[in-house]
Amino acid sequence: MSKIGVFVGTVYGNSLAVAESAQDILAQLGYEVAIFDEPTLSDWQQYNNGEDIALIITSSTGQGDFPDTIAPLFFEIQDVVGYQPELRYGLIALGDSSYDNFCHAGKRFDELLAEQSATRIGDILFIDAMEEGVPEEFAKPWIQSWAELL
Repeated sequence: MSKIGVFVGTVYGNSLAVAESAQDILAQLGYEVAIFDEPTLSDWQQYNNGEDIALIITSSTGQGDFPDTIAPLFFEIQDVVGYQPELRYGLIALGDSSYDNFCHAGKRFDELLAEQSATRIGDILFIDAMEEGVPEEFAKPWIQSWAELL
């Protein structure tokens, strides 16, 4: 069974709470799951092998920027990694629809990985803080459905 690396970008902890829910659900299904709350490029490259899977869970800050916990990883993937057709990934983006750049960090991550020929598994889950008070609960059905696609 595939290993799943959960790469978290968070400021206030909501993305980490979603990641912990994902870890619980995926582990119950038999996956080996590791959470990286300050992910590095070497963490990322462990899951770029065609067999294992990356799950990116990131919020957006300010004008749609990346949280400090995941920004260095994004820019290293952009500037160092390049082409990665073996990568399979899922994406959960958290944001606040009262801002113009709703979930922009997640959207940018998805665009970058698509440009690098990675394969996204399933649709992106967008979680709006204006609508969902408990994002980890809101994400559970998506995580379960996403796992069925693996």
